[in-house]
Amino acid sequence: MTLSLKDQPPANGMADWDRMRGQMPVTKRWSYFDHAAVAPIPQRAFDRISRWAGQALYDGDAVWSEWSGQYEQVRRLAAQILSSGADEIGLVPNTSFGINMVAEGFPWQAGDNVVIPAGEFPSNVYPWMNLADRGVEVRVVPLDGVRVCLNQIVDAMDARTRIVSASWVGYATGYRLNPYELGELVHRRGALFFLDAIQGLGVFPLDLSQGAVDFLAADGHKWLLGPEGAGLFYVKREHLDLLRPLSVGWNSVQQGNDFSRIELRLRQAASRYESGSQNLAGFIGLLGSLETLWEFGLRHDQSAIGERVLQVTDALCERLSAVGATIFSDRSSDDVKSGIVQFELPGRDSVQLRQKLLGRQVVVSCRGGRLRASAHAYNHDDDIAQLCMALKDES
Repeated sequence: MTLSLKDQPPANGMADWDRMRGQMPVTKRWSYFDHAAVAPIPQRAFDRISRWAGQALYDGDAVWSEWSGQYEQVRRLAAQILSSGADEIGLVPNTSFGINMVAEGFPWQAGDNVVIPAGEFPSNVYPWMNLADRGVEVRVVPLDGVRVCLNQIVDAMDARTRIVSASWVGYATGYRLNPYELGELVHRRGALFFLDAIQGLGVFPLDLSQGAVDFLAADGHKWLLGPEGAGLFYVKREHLDLLRPLSVGWNSVQQGNDFSRIELRLRQAASRYESGSQNLAGFIGLLGSLETLWEFGLRHDQSAIGERVLQVTDALCERLSAVGATIFSDRSSDDVKSGIVQFELPGRDSVQLRQKLLGRQVVVSCRGGRLRASAHAYNHDDDIAQLCMALKDES
């Protein structure tokens, strides 16, 4: 029996997914399954950016205090969503920047090591590899099929392991690990845990107050539905003085806008890592995106959006299988599923097939030589039907 999303009630009774869909104008043109790459923005984000652009055009910095206020709203709302202190949230250009803040700012000693799983996105590999000239080793733990085996990560650690860094959700296969469990295991061995959260944040709940995560980074342009170049960085309050800032400027110090006082007194907050002027247009857009996600149930302790995304991808996998596709993502339990489904049509070139799907108004990606569909909560039966019909016609 084919699963119909129309038969699924709103998760926790909190959200009307047709109403969310109405806030995503991309649906008027595309069946969009590429949120793991670059997501479309919601109407509210567009409206906020448009208002900023109009003000920039006609008012210049006469309204800068309004923009600055919205910038700080991003920090506060992100802290609410993640159950952290606002002083623990930094606003950064992208995930790579956040990872480099830790990789370059940490007080390494020759002989230290970092442990990462295999199959990580390059952003969570190169910053650690770049420490080789300081005598820091990168230990890569092989995957068990598509699974990240937490016990193997622990086995790779020793007394000189300083940081374990891993993706919450694998960018290619969509395998989702348990950050609380991994963080606890890492802490037991005396190391710190960095979570690359870009492929999970915006969908699944994450409670940073539980203490499992020491550092986190996520750009806003994927599941958070924000513009590119506006992301989040988390540093546990107790680690603020552990990381040497990569760069400092007027915005790093406690006196901030008082440019006449030249004293290097760093802010006692993650904002110390925001050295100068920021991408206000991008962050104002991200505010609109976060407001949309908050409206539809994204919280630190539960997420109606996450439950809905699993409903959508369950239906997607069932219908992909019905048209002869092979699913490679681990769909064995809700604990490891995500919004990413990796698949292929046997005997078909995935790159060519993706191009043909674009011609049918369907957007997916290719990763690891296979097709990757990444669905959000506003996707529904019609999107899945359009994707599967196009695949059937091409098989």
